[in-house]
Amino acid sequence: MSSRLMRKVLEEQSALLQQQQLDSSDDSESPISSAPTRNLFDLLEDDDNDDVNSFGGQLSDQEKAQIADKTSDCDISGEHSSVGNNAVDTVSMSKVKSKKKKKKKNNKEEDSFPTNKLRSSNIMLESLSLGASSSGHQEIAPYPAEMKPLKADSEDKLLKTQFKTSILLVDPKFLSAENELRRIFGSRVVKSQERNNSPVNPRPMRGGRRGSHSLKKTVLVSSSQHWPRWDGSLTMELLETIDGVHYFRYSHSLSYAQTQRAFEAAKASHDLNGIANILLNHPYHIDSLITLADYFKFTGEHQMSADATAKCLYAMECAWHPLFAPWKNCRLKYAHDTNKQFFTSLFSHMKNMDRRGCHRSALEICKLLLSLDSDDPMGAMLCIDYYSLRAEEYAWLERFAEEYECDNSLWLFPNFSYSLAVCRFNLERDQLSNSGGMGNGKDSSFELMKQALMLHPSVLEKLVAKVPLKERRWTDVLKHNFFGLEQTGNPSLDHLIAIYVEKSYLIWRLPDLQKLLYDSAVSVLEEQASDVKDWACVRNEAFSSEKNEYSHLLISDFSDSVSTMPPDNLQDFIVGQRGGGVEFEHPQPHIPENHAIRDVSNRSPLAVLFESMLPWINYGTGDLDDDDDVQANQD
Repeated sequence: MSSRLMRKVLEEQSALLQQQQLDSSDDSESPISSAPTRNLFDLLEDDDNDDVNSFGGQLSDQEKAQIADKTSDCDISGEHSSVGNNAVDTVSMSKVKSKKKKKKKNNKEEDSFPTNKLRSSNIMLESLSLGASSSGHQEIAPYPAEMKPLKADSEDKLLKTQFKTSILLVDPKFLSAENELRRIFGSRVVKSQERNNSPVNPRPMRGGRRGSHSLKKTVLVSSSQHWPRWDGSLTMELLETIDGVHYFRYSHSLSYAQTQRAFEAAKASHDLNGIANILLNHPYHIDSLITLADYFKFTGEHQMSADATAKCLYAMECAWHPLFAPWKNCRLKYAHDTNKQFFTSLFSHMKNMDRRGCHRSALEICKLLLSLDSDDPMGAMLCIDYYSLRAEEYAWLERFAEEYECDNSLWLFPNFSYSLAVCRFNLERDQLSNSGGMGNGKDSSFELMKQALMLHPSVLEKLVAKVPLKERRWTDVLKHNFFGLEQTGNPSLDHLIAIYVEKSYLIWRLPDLQKLLYDSAVSVLEEQASDVKDWACVRNEAFSSEKNEYSHLLISDFSDSVSTMPPDNLQDFIVGQRGGGVEFEHPQPHIPENHAIRDVSNRSPLAVLFESMLPWINYGTGDLDDDDDVQANQD
């Protein structure tokens, strides 16, 4: 007889005895019965039930018959059964206690899991707001008891924020110009170019010590080995969090604030020599580097200007808050004075990427500018279409025009009305080459171009003059009064048209687009009599302000051509307040040996003079070799 059956038999016997005692006590005593005594075998019964259930549930009829026979045998030998009971208890209780503790813990965990699972399922069902059916199901509340309904305004605002964030999501791997150059030309070409441009210093500087330092890796720009270490004088602080969006602001340390005051004083007196002295001691002062970049841009030193802009972005990225990630829900408002330098540097860096032919990197930076501040203080909305077309991101541009939320429809802006037609033209060409047909149900590029010409007819004459288009057929088209107006009479619209023509005229040098533009213009002249007034009403309603709302955006900032200053003006610009020559108030610090050696041949003397003041510039020791010394003495 097994121990399990033995315990089962003993339990039934004790249950019968308890039932008999209860019946006799009910007959003899009052009707209020006391609580039944705790059976010590109940603990064993729980374990047995678990074991039995795990092997198929309740006992079969055959097993019950065996138990009944053995019960009768045990009734005959009562003393023997009690002895057997004690024997079984002494042998099995030690094992059962350890198993009982483990099973208790497992039972508690299993009991709590379905309870939590049931609660979570109830909350999910309640959130579906299902009503009661005719079959008698219980009604479910429109909102769970633990949740509060959101206001409609906050929901709409959250949805708009999510749409803007998704369409303006920045991919960090496309921010690097080096990655794009590798995709265009290949890794071998880029590595050989970097090897040729890397500074080679065969002879160590006199009194210098060999050594190098590692710079922090950044996403926006790639640091150069001759840059100095980041001094940590600039930081970023978290202002607030609204609807899951974090708002940040740059902050200055005490030493940086003191340097900033010195820069303001030098700027007020037009003392570029004083700004150079600031960079000797503080090589990562942002405003001084921006001034330096502007100076090199006016002298035609575009590589030096781009290098100074990259230093600005490197310093400002090193100061990022641990929670700040521009490709997530983070905002940096332009209204704060300490944030303006970041927008200015990003905008200059975007143009530098475009000048190098890295149009996809320029597009990602443009998306970053627009996502950091939806007010668009730098006018990123006026050039994002251009970079999309140059990067051949046609599908993204159409999606952006459909999903991005703003006060007016993007199609009403001059740059988007013409760029969307060009975008559709390229998509149609790709579809014809891939599948041999079209059928997306959208307006064709010919229809979109006609709508753009009827909405903004004054663009045509400016494009013909800027591209330029010198064929006689364009002269015949511009003779009509509809395309002959140079100004629309609206300052804001005229300013936007001027920016678009200045930025995007290069696109219209393709012969296929010129044919599309000409055919659309001829078709408009044939059909324009009936729709002129309607399109004029749409244009006047979209741009109803009598003031130029975009006057803060300079047309020259969107131009590819860079104006240079005459040497006389540059000389007056770098001379100190008292006139005369350029003087150094502080001695130049020791220049590390790993700083890049610059070549001064065939360069502007004034640019070299100002460049020599910078701490990271190295022209060598200035000493001649032994052979050169001998030759100089003979002369």
